[in-house]
Amino acid sequence: MIPFAEAIRAAARKLSRSPGFTLTASLTLALGIGLSTAVFTVADALWIRRLPVRDQDRIVALWGATRDGQFANYPLSYDEARDLAKRATTLERTAFFGYEGAFPETIQEAGGAYRLRRALVTGNFFDVLGSRAAVGRALRPEDDVAGAAPVVVLSHRAWRGRFNGDANIVGRRITMVENGRTYTVVGVMPQGLDYPNGVEIWAPLVASSTGTGDSVHLAFPALDLVARLRPGASVASARTELTNYLTRFVASVAHIELRGVVTTVPDLILGDTRPALLVVAAAAALLLLVACVNVANLLLVRALGRVREMVVRSALGASRARISGELLAESGLLAIGGGVVGLVVAIAIVRAFVALAPATLPRLDEIMINGRVFFAAAGTTVVAMLVFGVSPSVVASRVNAHEVLHAGTRSSGTRGMRTATEALVAGQVALAVIVLLAAGLMTKSLVKLQQVNLGFESHHLLVAELALRHDQGVSEQTARALIDAVVRRVRSTPGIEGVSSAFSPPYAGRAGGVSSRLVAPAQTPEQRKENPMLDLEVVVPDYFATMRIPVLAGRALSTDDREGAAPVLVIGRSVARHYWGSADPLGQHLEGMGKSFTVVGVVPDTRYRELTSAVPTVYIPTRQSDFVGTTLLVRTTGEPAEFVTTLRRVVSDVDPRLTVATAAPFDALLDEPRAQPRLNALLLSVFAVSTLTL
Repeated sequence: MIPFAEAIRAAARKLSRSPGFTLTASLTLALGIGLSTAVFTVADALWIRRLPVRDQDRIVALWGATRDGQFANYPLSYDEARDLAKRATTLERTAFFGYEGAFPETIQEAGGAYRLRRALVTGNFFDVLGSRAAVGRALRPEDDVAGAAPVVVLSHRAWRGRFNGDANIVGRRITMVENGRTYTVVGVMPQGLDYPNGVEIWAPLVASSTGTGDSVHLAFPALDLVARLRPGASVASARTELTNYLTRFVASVAHIELRGVVTTVPDLILGDTRPALLVVAAAAALLLLVACVNVANLLLVRALGRVREMVVRSALGASRARISGELLAESGLLAIGGGVVGLVVAIAIVRAFVALAPATLPRLDEIMINGRVFFAAAGTTVVAMLVFGVSPSVVASRVNAHEVLHAGTRSSGTRGMRTATEALVAGQVALAVIVLLAAGLMTKSLVKLQQVNLGFESHHLLVAELALRHDQGVSEQTARALIDAVVRRVRSTPGIEGVSSAFSPPYAGRAGGVSSRLVAPAQTPEQRKENPMLDLEVVVPDYFATMRIPVLAGRALSTDDREGAAPVLVIGRSVARHYWGSADPLGQHLEGMGKSFTVVGVVPDTRYRELTSAVPTVYIPTRQSDFVGTTLLVRTTGEPAEFVTTLRRVVSDVDPRLTVATAAPFDALLDEPRAQPRLNALLLSVFAVSTLTL
């Protein structure tokens, strides 16, 4: 048996005599190992690493849903949530939070205004999760009573990002513009606790409200639940119990059919990332296989040229184990070189991934190279060495001396070696085709998303969200007057083609606006059950002109559509088709929210709140609603970003109770819903190009 050190020295001499082969094999391995290690880094943060909570698989979130799927999150009132918590036999401890989850709130400090995504939770929220603060303390039950001093805790990501990891953050005071309250920061939660998804700051539910804490005075009366399952209880049993409760105590009042939804919190936090990560992980595994197959093929081809050498050495007394050992030593050195370079490749890929990933990706701040990754790289290197090193060494060491010597110099290897080479090439081609097909499908989906017809003109459009100081006597009527004054001032500013206000910001989803079901008077009860959940966009008359949404039939909203006038609607094309088919919808009526609306116009379906689908939408004049639109849509002649400073000045000049919380070009907002598909397509394209290169 050849000594280990001698085998390594012999392998190093052999490889140094073939620098072209050595470099090609090492770089091929580095690419495969680097990409697979980078994917493991992401998977480690999103899948493998446990959440900073106690017994995470026993923590569940609960809410209702309509049985027809039209309303996927039907919340409970505060009284209903408390009643369910008392009655539940499958739940050990229960906390509540606002069903909209993390909702943007405007924070005012000396340096200016900015937005943080706030979640309103009960004081026992972190006790139920079993999570301790990383800095300071978490919320406590005594923080969530009427009259308690206003306190908040920050997410680790917000602390590091917005507050630069300020070591003296505990005790810092921040003011929320909308309610005018000043809160004291009492703690920072551990890294990776991003629930509700996207949360940056948690505030007590009852203490952030008015009154004594009943459902009438709550700042957010619509609630979801988070609970810890009792020993022996399962997700299925909790779901059955919730469904029974909703059917018996809630559905009879709401007059709709409800079912319970119970999901573990880890699935809620990470669930949406798993399908995409599975695809990318599969592509990375295939690419690593392609790299190993390629190197194995290179080793076999190289071994073909050394057949006579092996035969002669065998005839001189070299054992099969000795020959295989030397070949394995060469493979090991190649694997080590590929692993070292691959780790550098992995670091670069991970940094690029974090830079390109959407900000809403859970645990994004935890995706980094760490000790686990080094072990993963080492493990991948060993596996790669076994995959591409064992087979060629075994095949090459089992040559038939008589066959090779009889063939003379014309031999290109034994039949078994040629068969192995052909099989490896066929396998590589098959794997390459699979990766290329996946990349092509993903890229095709992204192209469709990029080219989708929005139903309006997004270029040269600035979106600004205003914050109102409701604590300073800003009633609904006053708020309307202030917004109208801003609209007039902005419209008269040079470089502005149009301006409008709306209630819902772009791409906020249904949780970021108003949704409801409407019925046609002539519909039967069975037909009414089939009515879709509609997005209700509360807008001013200039909305359609500013957004450049054409009116297909009838008219747009007008200034005559105000308080005291007959309620009217402009509807999307799909809404008209659902309720009246090919008949003329103009003059028809839809009923809901205690009103009977007359349809006065039809417009195309748009993708304003959701990019992936055109949701059925109706448009209500703001003067005939209970909502005040604080989202400004400004059509500019030049680049929208250049108008942000002017807009801030105009708004501050109108009234100090108004603040521009955010302002960005509409096209920039489109990047967020496209970010994840773009990242997936980019990664698979990298895999495809790498496969072709290999």
